[in-house]
Amino acid sequence: MTLTLADLGWSPYFQDQQDDPALHPMRLTSVTRSALIALGPDGSARLKPPSDVSTGDYAVGDWVLSDGDIAVHRLEPRSILQRRASGPEARSQLMAANVDTLGIVTACNADFNVARLERYVAMAASADCLPLVILTRADQVDDPDALRKQAEAISPIVSCITLDARDVAEVARLAPWCGDGQSLALMGSSGVGKTTLTNGLTGQSLATGAIREDDAKGRHTSTSRQMLRTLHGGWLIDTPGMRAVPLSEAADGIDAVFADLADLVTQCKFSDCAHESEPGCALQAGLKDGSIEPERYARWKKLMLEEAHNTATLAEARAKDKARQKQIEIGQARGRRKRGT
Repeated sequence: MTLTLADLGWSPYFQDQQDDPALHPMRLTSVTRSALIALGPDGSARLKPPSDVSTGDYAVGDWVLSDGDIAVHRLEPRSILQRRASGPEARSQLMAANVDTLGIVTACNADFNVARLERYVAMAASADCLPLVILTRADQVDDPDALRKQAEAISPIVSCITLDARDVAEVARLAPWCGDGQSLALMGSSGVGKTTLTNGLTGQSLATGAIREDDAKGRHTSTSRQMLRTLHGGWLIDTPGMRAVPLSEAADGIDAVFADLADLVTQCKFSDCAHESEPGCALQAGLKDGSIEPERYARWKKLMLEEAHNTATLAEARAKDKARQKQIEIGQARGRRKRGT
């Protein structure tokens, strides 16, 4: 099958960034430690990043301009899903790029967790893509609609669908989010049915794993992120399971999920209010009169403190990288002078 750029999700947004007609647009379908696997109208290619860039600076779904061997230029993504990478410096880890909808997959069992869903929704909102909660194993509970309502109550921007991932007809209900030119990314814990959904949407036969009945936790079946063509003409980005969802640079997304609390913050008497015991705190007033749920307030406070910490440590990491790069450049300049070049 011959694909056009439009089939791959190309749009005027990316066309405006193509400033060298000698280079060919391609979209990344996989990113490994050593190479970038890209797809274009002429087929698939294995690309290398420029010498001063690592593959970790790219995400599945990225658009690049290629000379056939090297991804010469990475186009500015329209959306980028990222989380805080492990380690003390709280660096950002790119998860997927140019995603229209983030499919947040959770099961109608012990995996259902409002606090974790809020994190995924904040991630989607900060990336400016639609958060779609996909509740699997709906056939195994008496009232899946009750869980759907809980998910949709997280934020007005959330849509939610309940289904049995093993039923191909029900999986086909996701077609509107992965039709022609559209990109749907699936994220969630291991064992919630992401791989089963991927198989149903793409016609692939990827291996699936069982879950433990005692805690509803599953085994990792997806080991890397990959972009696959769906049966409905769009694209699906499958990701390995994640129990933890550490956010990175997601302040706007947190405000979107907790829009009512973010609005109340502006009504506090003091601009530096810590929302604990300060006089004139609008949030404390809401807690006292019952208009704010204490559990929801606690989750918001935790996310805000985490975001502040990650922002500070990320800034420190970037400053260190900048200083390190400067030292490298100074060393290279000295070497050139010694060689007389």
